[in-house]
Amino acid sequence: MMPQFLEDGHVTTPGGWRAAAAACGIRRAGRDDLALLVSDTPCTAAALFTQNKVKAAPLLYDQALLARNADGIRAVVVNSGIANACTGATGAAAAARTARTVELALALPADSTFVMSTGVIGMQLPMAKIERGIAEAGEHLAANQGPAAAWAIMTTDTRPKYCAVRVTPAHGGAITIGGMAKGSGMIHPNMATMLCFLTTDATVSVPALDAALRQAANESFHCISVDGDTSTNDTMLALANGHAGQPTINDITSADGRAFLAGLTLVCQRLAQEVVRDGEGITRFVTIKLQGATSDADARRAAMTVARSPLVKTALFGADANWGRVVCALGYSGAELDPDRVVLHFNGLKVFEHGLPLDFDEEQAHQLLDVPEILIELDLGLGPGSATVWTCDFSYEYVRINAEYRT
Repeated sequence: MMPQFLEDGHVTTPGGWRAAAAACGIRRAGRDDLALLVSDTPCTAAALFTQNKVKAAPLLYDQALLARNADGIRAVVVNSGIANACTGATGAAAAARTARTVELALALPADSTFVMSTGVIGMQLPMAKIERGIAEAGEHLAANQGPAAAWAIMTTDTRPKYCAVRVTPAHGGAITIGGMAKGSGMIHPNMATMLCFLTTDATVSVPALDAALRQAANESFHCISVDGDTSTNDTMLALANGHAGQPTINDITSADGRAFLAGLTLVCQRLAQEVVRDGEGITRFVTIKLQGATSDADARRAAMTVARSPLVKTALFGADANWGRVVCALGYSGAELDPDRVVLHFNGLKVFEHGLPLDFDEEQAHQLLDVPEILIELDLGLGPGSATVWTCDFSYEYVRINAEYRT
């Protein structure tokens, strides 16, 4: 049976999970800016981190924590407003202090708390405010507070992003997978998005969870681009607490492993697409389906180059069927290409074929593209490789948001 989305499902829908949010006043008064996510039992953990060589202090803390205690995680604490990146020894100490504050407040073992931050780079965390927020959140943990946690981690996001699915293993019973993500700008897959948290009540070994997370990311967060920028804080974390009491999944190629992977991928794809739909200044959600490449890797390379092209994205904002910008992006993508074999459709209208533009009605094309959702279909005519990626347009509002980000 295919995994099923749960109505109003969220990151604490799986059994044995609780969350809370608090307003610390990190950047704005009166809004929650700290989230706490806690499992009733120890979790196995797997994570992906940014490939940006400039890494935030909490990310470095988490990488080391994962290496030494991947099967004993109990909590995640997240602040928004300040990224704690490029903050030196003071920032590193703040990340460690934040984790220890959670562990002391909740009577958890040492080395059982992930720390994440998102926001402005280069500012130090106000630790007194953070500690008060942790104390407050720790007193209000509840299984229905997943949506509140998703609200608290937002920065330039306009809405929270969360969902959950129910999965039926091959032998029967049920497990649940939930998730939440934040991201709106600085989104491009050199790992994933800004922050993503995945929870489950399944029992999954560390190697199997790591393999599932990597495969799910390759079919979701590694297929999105808002603006081509990769953050210093990108983290994608999966935690499995075994609360459902199902047999341990040790191999994602087993029947139970495939069912779990399908559910995890479905959650990741929903969250990844929601990040793009909430891209900074977005007016159009764009799906790029590319086939006929020499390999899937080449197809991904070509499609993602089109997805992050500023000229393609600005043309789409203007609902301009500018086939030349798409073909040009293909040409510098590094993928194998024969322009005389390329076929291009905008929302079903063929505009380019075998090296030449077609005689199409520009006004009709404009009307086809002047809609909230756009499909770009490309056939390179070279082989069996294919890929689907998701992106958005560039608008005036995107420039305004990022011109004023710190002020």
